[in-house]
Amino acid sequence: GVMQVKHAAPTGDTLLLTPIATMAVYPYVYKSLGYDPFTDFTPVSQLAAFDFALAVGPQVPAQSLKELVAWVKADPVRAVYGGPGTGDLPHFLGVLFARAAGLELRHVAYRGSAAAIVDLAAGQIPMLIVPLSDVIAMHKDKRVHILASSGKTDSPFAPDVPTFREQGYDIEGSSWYAVFAPARTPAATVVKLSAAMAAAVRQPDVVERLHAFGLAPTGTTAAELGAIQKADAGRWATAVRLSGFQAQD
Repeated sequence: GVMQVKHAAPTGDTLLLTPIATMAVYPYVYKSLGYDPFTDFTPVSQLAAFDFALAVGPQVPAQSLKELVAWVKADPVRAVYGGPGTGDLPHFLGVLFARAAGLELRHVAYRGSAAAIVDLAAGQIPMLIVPLSDVIAMHKDKRVHILASSGKTDSPFAPDVPTFREQGYDIEGSSWYAVFAPARTPAATVVKLSAAMAAAVRQPDVVERLHAFGLAPTGTTAAELGAIQKADAGRWATAVRLSGFQAQD
């Protein structure tokens, strides 16, 4: 799909709907991609985004990130966090948190969020980072406790949960879905497409369907998506470098 859009005529007829990884993470994870997310594509609109959660199990006495950091520092055996996979955003977000908190955290990769959350609730691991929507029901049932969400502002799905930033840790990182066009697509075409997409994701029925998947509709302009892509690329490049992770091509 990515290569087809890269080579497509820049008429606005062929577009790429993609998650964040293709456009802001893969360049730092893979040695040879075959495309450049910045020069081979034109941003059109970010459609929707979702945050991650750092949650702790019932045996962890912390009510905030500061308390969690103190609890982990008191016994290095506790310096473990689970996640839904390896080389993904929750993995890298944990790397950024560890650096911000002055911790040496070991990452345990599960096959998906469900298995990690089961182990968290059972007290097998002290903490994990997963998409917020995956853990919200358990948080509401008080079977696990979400200490932080990863967005720039509080998540609409968990307004009671403070962000990392609000707790003094200068990190953020959300995942998203966005549309890109081939490079050299005329600006007027991009503006028209962007406006149509922004309007579409604000339709009440679309909002409802996105919310059901734990997605917050965004509907940005092309320039806003370009700025988000650039900021995220810088953020995840740092995290990938710190993690030492390298995908097998």
